[in-house]
Amino acid sequence: MKIVPSDIEIAQQATMLPIEQIAARLDIPVDALDHYGKYKAKVGLDYFKAQEGNPVGKLILVTAITPTPAGEGKTTTSVGLGDGLNRIGKRAVICLREPSLGPSFGMKGGAAGGGYAQVMPMEDINLHFTGDFHAITSAHNLLAAMVDNHLHHGNALGLDPNRIVWKRVMDMNDRALRQIVVGLGGISNGVTHESGFDITVASEVMAIFCLSQTLMELRERLGRIIIGYTREKKPVTAAELKANGAMTVLLKDALRPNLVQTLENNPAFVHGGPFANIAHGCNSVLATKMALRISDYTVTEAGFGADLGAEKFLDIKCRQAGLTPDAVVLVATVRALKMHGGVDKKDLKTPNAGAVERGMVNLEKHLENLTGYGLPVVVAINRFSADTDEEFKVIETRCAKLGVKAVPATHWADGGAGAEELARAVVAVTEQSQAKFKLLYLDDLPLVEKIRTVAQKIYGAKDIVVSAKVRAKLEEFQQAGFGKFPVCMAKTQYSFSTDATLRGRPTGFDVEIREVKVSAGAGFVVVLTGEIMTMPGLPKVPAAEAIDINDSGQVVGLF
Repeated sequence: MKIVPSDIEIAQQATMLPIEQIAARLDIPVDALDHYGKYKAKVGLDYFKAQEGNPVGKLILVTAITPTPAGEGKTTTSVGLGDGLNRIGKRAVICLREPSLGPSFGMKGGAAGGGYAQVMPMEDINLHFTGDFHAITSAHNLLAAMVDNHLHHGNALGLDPNRIVWKRVMDMNDRALRQIVVGLGGISNGVTHESGFDITVASEVMAIFCLSQTLMELRERLGRIIIGYTREKKPVTAAELKANGAMTVLLKDALRPNLVQTLENNPAFVHGGPFANIAHGCNSVLATKMALRISDYTVTEAGFGADLGAEKFLDIKCRQAGLTPDAVVLVATVRALKMHGGVDKKDLKTPNAGAVERGMVNLEKHLENLTGYGLPVVVAINRFSADTDEEFKVIETRCAKLGVKAVPATHWADGGAGAEELARAVVAVTEQSQAKFKLLYLDDLPLVEKIRTVAQKIYGAKDIVVSAKVRAKLEEFQQAGFGKFPVCMAKTQYSFSTDATLRGRPTGFDVEIREVKVSAGAGFVVVLTGEIMTMPGLPKVPAAEAIDINDSGQVVGLF
């Protein structure tokens, strides 16, 4: 494979078109755009509403097998597939999440694709972009300030300071802020109580933002947020604090989807970015539905492996938004399969077809899960330079026996041209196989049984372990009217189980439910397993150490 420069070098050499030219390819008029410089624009909600009667294009979900820590290239594949579809004459739009500053300056890096399959302007998208995350942070923290102000001025709603569940957020990895005490320094500084910080992408405001289709729906959902409880355990909401109106004002511009372009000048919506564990890990419903109304194919991705991201996309986002996917692209890599076949991380570049064969059990379980939703699947083998033809043959042969097409893709090195075969396979499967989409569970199933269903059917667990305390809380949610909500399972992305060291397709394990909480505004119950962090920390050597700016004002070291 050819030598590929760094992501930022490729991005800085790219030729971008004015954003109105990108919009014109989708027949979006200039007066529907609010420009954020030459190459970024928000598309007005009035335009979205005006497209309501349009025919709906095909929806393609890109997900992945259980990943290595470096990830297997879902976003890169989404961009490459979008470019590939456009190259073969289809009108395709890519829909992605916005990157968080925390991972960008931490360990993972950005989320704008990679190599020759990127969305542009890469530096803007990975940094402040159009300010959506700042608006979400501000709306969340406005509510936190109003909670503490309410306590300070008499606490008419009877909030118990020890039962306040609404923390503060910031879009940065900062472990020192996970647990804090506010109100120190005397009575003039408010009521002293414990609190903490989550990262912005873990905020319920972010989840609500991405599931809302109108400003009024956004306002209503924000009002349902539970900020704490009285001593009698009665929930207190943001609407009772009269905070949701002002929060909506802060979010009114952010709610409009962001239009950008790929390296090949194809359209992409990059909008919203909920945490893929504590929330549903998908871009906004607004952006997805807008793309569907103005294109032949909408390509979108969901965070982490298919057991997390795809499950949430299908059981939460599709359930709430009335979306029906037409096909799924399951991204696999030789290195990830070798890891699941027992190869140590440091040896993943060494050819080992036997390990790939052993690791295929992980891919097979994901295929079983996805076809269980009634969806046709194409396997995209994201190619790396160390991969061998013998290793590829193992994947293709096993997939063929399972009745699924596996397609090697070189979009990282070759852009859209390297994903043309994948694009043709996706078109073929949507034309030949009618999706018969069905949800994993019905709304009326009790919450504890929804959790058991996900654990057993998707993870392959023997059963769940639910303490009396957690079971009582689930019963409280049930009695309070939250029983019809879907469940949002939070667990490690590195295994089907809750033990990150169990590779492949583990069996005979139980899933212990550590904690449950209701996101009443977002409309789901969060189920915490293992040691899931809602405020990550920076690694020993954070990416921020390598990021700088030169004399010309050009960013260097950003991936």
